[in-house]
Amino acid sequence: MSGNGKTDIRSLTAEELTAFFGTLKEKRFRAGQVYSWLWQKGCRSFDEMTDIPGQLRNQLAQTFTFHTAVDELETESTDGTLKISFRLHDGLAVEGVLIPSNGRTTACISSQAGCALGCTFCATGFLGLHRNLTAGEIVDQVWLLNRRSITAQLGPLSNIVYMGMGEPLVNYQQVIGSVRFITWEEGLGFSPQRITLSSVGIPKMIRKLADDNVKAQLAVSLHAAADAKRDLIIPFNRTHPLEELIESLIYYVRIRGKRFTIEYLLLKDFNDSLQDAQELAVFCRNFPVKINLIEYNPVEGSLYRRSDVKRMKSFRDFLEARNLVVNVRKSRGKDIDAACGQLAGRIR
Repeated sequence: MSGNGKTDIRSLTAEELTAFFGTLKEKRFRAGQVYSWLWQKGCRSFDEMTDIPGQLRNQLAQTFTFHTAVDELETESTDGTLKISFRLHDGLAVEGVLIPSNGRTTACISSQAGCALGCTFCATGFLGLHRNLTAGEIVDQVWLLNRRSITAQLGPLSNIVYMGMGEPLVNYQQVIGSVRFITWEEGLGFSPQRITLSSVGIPKMIRKLADDNVKAQLAVSLHAAADAKRDLIIPFNRTHPLEELIESLIYYVRIRGKRFTIEYLLLKDFNDSLQDAQELAVFCRNFPVKINLIEYNPVEGSLYRRSDVKRMKSFRDFLEARNLVVNVRKSRGKDIDAACGQLAGRIR
């Protein structure tokens, strides 16, 4: 509900929308028209629904509202990355990022305003959780970032990553709903293979991803392969240790029959030794994976520092010598606080 007591129309399922039109004694095809306006054409007001009779549009406006995300501020990095701040209907702010690279453009989007998990290396973690985003607010980010990508002459989005603010699997229903709308053939028609959900690893929700046959890619933010260290940087690990995570990932791979990605942030003199690399290699023996090693980006209030290049190379070489697939991900947009772990929903 909004402050005026109206429900966001984009929170309705197709069945609920059809039932509403039934109460108005309207023909069922009207629900299909409205649903198409919402999720195929990216409609953000009732006035845009030009093939819906004016009287019916007025009835919709009297009953429902739109909780849209509005692009309010844009900042450009020296490397071409664009960070865009979105104002939500209740005044909260989230951030999304456009990352152009080698002819492709990736949109990094948020799933929550803030985050409750409190990871000690992440700016969003210092905010606490304000609320979950709705599927509509998540899709808004994609629509607006795709439009901005086109106007910046970068072309349509090629990839979407849920790696912005928030933990996607904590907001499971709305996130999966947004994936459904983004991949709907009559909507954006985005391939689920080009969508990645990034999670610290919520075991029961990883199992649910497998059971629900969600076709988006999975990335697990591991950052330490020993409980003692992971407890220090990811408080969630204290109640759901690595053994529980491993079991859920084994289940995920068995049900889905595909590998996932492990993200590993290299923190100087904390998790970047060869002993840490050995622990990661042992962890990865449990399932087929690929590993992204990530440069740390400075975050206000954090004591961590980035590993030096030589140490990162030794870490990578150790893993590759054990036949693991490893990529080193370079930071993009760190000069505008747009890189991994730096998003804090600041609108200035």
